[in-house]
Amino acid sequence: MVFSSMTFLLLFLPIVLLLYFSAGSLRRKNAVLLLASLLFYAWGEPVCVLAMLFTTAVNYFCAAAIVRTEDPRRRKAALSLGVGVSLALLFYFKYFSFALQNLAALFSLELAVPQIRLPIGISFYTFQVLTYTVDVYRGKAGVQKSFPKLLLYVSCFPQLIAGPIVQYADVAAQLDERKTSVTDFSEGIERFVVGLAKKVLLANICGAAVEALPGGASSLGGAWYHAFLYTLQIYFDFSAYSDMAIGLGRVLGFRYKENFNYPYVSLSATEFWRRWHISLGSFFRDYVYIPLGGNRRGAARTALNLLVVWALTGLWHGAAWNFVLWGLYFGVLLILERFVLKNLIEKTPKAIRWALSFAIAVVGWAIFYETDLHALAATLRALLGYARDPALGRTALPLLDEAARKVIRQYSVFPLLAFVCSLPVVPAAKKALLARPKGEKLLSAARAVSTALLYALCLVFLVGQSYNPFIYFRF
Repeated sequence: MVFSSMTFLLLFLPIVLLLYFSAGSLRRKNAVLLLASLLFYAWGEPVCVLAMLFTTAVNYFCAAAIVRTEDPRRRKAALSLGVGVSLALLFYFKYFSFALQNLAALFSLELAVPQIRLPIGISFYTFQVLTYTVDVYRGKAGVQKSFPKLLLYVSCFPQLIAGPIVQYADVAAQLDERKTSVTDFSEGIERFVVGLAKKVLLANICGAAVEALPGGASSLGGAWYHAFLYTLQIYFDFSAYSDMAIGLGRVLGFRYKENFNYPYVSLSATEFWRRWHISLGSFFRDYVYIPLGGNRRGAARTALNLLVVWALTGLWHGAAWNFVLWGLYFGVLLILERFVLKNLIEKTPKAIRWALSFAIAVVGWAIFYETDLHALAATLRALLGYARDPALGRTALPLLDEAARKVIRQYSVFPLLAFVCSLPVVPAAKKALLARPKGEKLLSAARAVSTALLYALCLVFLVGQSYNPFIYFRF
């Protein structure tokens, strides 16, 4: 089940909210939310839900074992068991077939590679349950004595499938005590509808354009146009889910941290990753980079730590080498910005810094998009304006090919409008409106009307759209 489906919008969500706010005590609310979350996940993953239950149960008992003893060896053993089992499950479902394929290719072996179905959201809920066990071990969070509450934390449907990655210490208190005010409800619904509009009205249309121009490697302009469209699609798709998750969490009394902060206004690759998928960056910083030593052991070790973190960040996104290359691409860029280019970047005019940073992001998403390395090589060559012909060798590509012209004509100025929407124009408009007489009343009216209109428009579009997946569901 996805947030941008009629089943969710017109059936599941209204029923769950009705039952939730009719439940009375927080204990009953938690029970309703837990059952709804398990149903939400089991709707499309009736068997794979067992993996989530198992990894949660293992970490529940391991965390309990950690606090029952002061023996350092037993505490580390319990921690290692919880972390090891969770990562082993993640490896089996997500990377086992990939590892066998590479072993077979490397050693010329004939291996039967199984086709293992990847449970939706396993990368997200695995990281979440790991934060619980590690935080208990570190003393950052208290042990959760109630298994249903821990399971609710892991499975809570607003952020279960595609984040944001919620660290246990950030919501532990909210499992035991939370309230939803009228403001929480109204602003949460508004945030949800904004996310829904980003998904339905922007991401889905950009996605349809991307599919209409597969690869985009037949011309220089087609390659850049395809990468530009995908750059918009993945931002609106993923940030839309985060908006909807944060909004629904607010409705239910949870306060989730922001996951995106207009990344396409960044003036460097480093700033981009402070603004993009913030919860993932926080996870790798707190649970991988700092334990590796962070920046405390000199420049060479810091650079190595960054490469390790970014290789893992890439691999986390998928079992394919293009994701590893994508992670290393950004890892190298961040190292260069930190140790080599820092002074030059500071002296460069902001307009040039922005243009270069956006181009870096576009190339990065081109790498991210192509899981086939041969197709990726062709795409990167096309971005440079040439192709490689077996008979003719290196040949220059035309500026535009007919497929690119057709898509450009079909979608006209829509990509430009979508790009403008990726910039902080709404906060600027709100600020300008508040500066006027009776600005607060005008803003409240505008928000109410726009929320209603956007929701209605989304329903109209959903009836006719055939492209509606969330990109990050496959991670």
